Amino acid sequence: MRRQLIKWLGGVSLGLVALFSGVALAQGKGGSAAATVRIAFMDPLSGPFAAVGQNQLKHYQYVAEVANQRQLAGPGVRFEIVPFDNKNSPQESLTLLRTIIDQNIRYVTQGNGSHVAIPLAEAIARHNERNPNQSIVYLNYAAVDPDLTNSRCNFWHFRFDANTDMKMEALAEYLKDRKEVRSVYLLNQNYSHGQQVARVAKELLARKRPDVKIVGEDLHPLGQVRDFSPYIAKIRAANADTVITGNWGTDLTLLIRAARDAGLNVNFYTYYAGVIGTPTAMGAAAAERVRMVAYWHPNVDKFPGEELYTGFKKKFNEEFYTLAAYNAVAMVAEAIRRNNGNADPLRVAHTMSGMKMNSIMGEIEMRASDHQLQQPLFIASWAKVGGPLKHDIEKTGFTWKTERAIPTYIATQPTSCNMTRPAKP
Repeated sequence: MRRQLIKWLGGVSLGLVALFSGVALAQGKGGSAAATVRIAFMDPLSGPFAAVGQNQLKHYQYVAEVANQRQLAGPGVRFEIVPFDNKNSPQESLTLLRTIIDQNIRYVTQGNGSHVAIPLAEAIARHNERNPNQSIVYLNYAAVDPDLTNSRCNFWHFRFDANTDMKMEALAEYLKDRKEVRSVYLLNQNYSHGQQVARVAKELLARKRPDVKIVGEDLHPLGQVRDFSPYIAKIRAANADTVITGNWGTDLTLLIRAARDAGLNVNFYTYYAGVIGTPTAMGAAAAERVRMVAYWHPNVDKFPGEELYTGFKKKFNEEFYTLAAYNAVAMVAEAIRRNNGNADPLRVAHTMSGMKMNSIMGEIEMRASDHQLQQPLFIASWAKVGGPLKHDIEKTGFTWKTERAIPTYIATQPTSCNMTRPAKP
C-alpha cells in the first residue's frame, strides 16, 4: 500500500505520505484509535463567507475520502469529517465547542478568522485544564494573528499557516527591490488580522523601504461592505501606486471587482487572492498587477503533489489551495504513527511539538516554543496560462507564477510565547 501511495504522489517521501494516514479523532479507553475517526470542522458554512467555508470543508472531506479508499490508517479505520457552521461568529463557535465536547470529538480544525480563533483557542485550553481526560487538540489552518503564537499562545493550539508577521516579512523583502512601489495605501478588514496587517506593513516598510510613503489607510467592517467604490475613489485620490491588503473572501472579491470596474491602475499585494471566487473576480484585468504572498500555489516548480491538486479539482470543480489543511493532517498522522497508533490527544500534541518532517514544499517544522509551523513562502503574480504555467485557475485562463521563493529562515520571526506544558503521559 505504501509503495502504491508513493507512486500515486509521484515519489513523495514517507514523511509526506503521512498526510493520508489520517487523523485519529475518536479514542477508546486508554487512548487507542477507534474504528471511526472524527474531526470537527468549524467554519462559516452560511452567510457572506459561506463559499470559503464550504470549499475548505471539501478539502477535508477529500483527504478523508482518499484515506478511507486506501485504508491508509490501517484496515477497519475510517475517517469522518463532522461539519459545524459557526457563522463566522466567536459566540457561535464557543457554543459549538460544547457540542463537540459532548460528542467526544477530540480534534478541532478552524481557520477563517482570528476573531474566532483567539477565543476558541483559549476556551479549548481552559477545557483541557479542567478535563484532562477529554483533552482536545486545535488545528489552526488559516487564522494568522501573530498573538496566537505569541502573547496568547497555548500548548493545545497548532498553527499550520504562516502568520501575519511572517508573510509581511516575506512581502517586505520582495518589495525592497521593487523600486516602482513608491506610494502605498493600506486597506484591511477591521478585526485583529486586518489591524495586524496594517501595523506590520508600516513597521516593515519603514525599516526596509523608508522611501515609501503610506498615503492612506482604512479599516472597514468585516463582511459588511457591499460597495467598495468609495474606497477605490480614496485610493485614486491619494495617488497610490500600490495597495496592500489582508482582505479575504467576499471582502477581497468585491474590492478587486470594484477596482477592475473603475479602471484603477494600481498594483495589489495580497494575502488571499487565491481564495475561491477571487481569481474569477480578477480575470484578465489583474494580470501582472495582483500578487499574493503564500506558502504554495499549484505551479510551484517540481510540485510533487500534482494528483492531490488535480484529483480535488476533478471531483469538486473547485480549486485546492489550502495546503495547510494537508500539512495539518500529515503531521497529526505522523505523530500517531510515532506513538505506535496511539491517538491520545496529549501524546499527539507532545509529539507534534518540535516535529520536523518532509512536506510538499520541503521540510517543515512545528516550532516547539510556540507551535508556529516554519515553512518556505512564495511571492506569486497573476499571469496568463501557458508553458509551465499549466493550471488554469477557476477557468479564467490565468494562474499563479512564482516571482520569488522565500526560504524558511527569511520569514522566521521571534516569539514571546511562554506556554505551560502538561506533563508527558
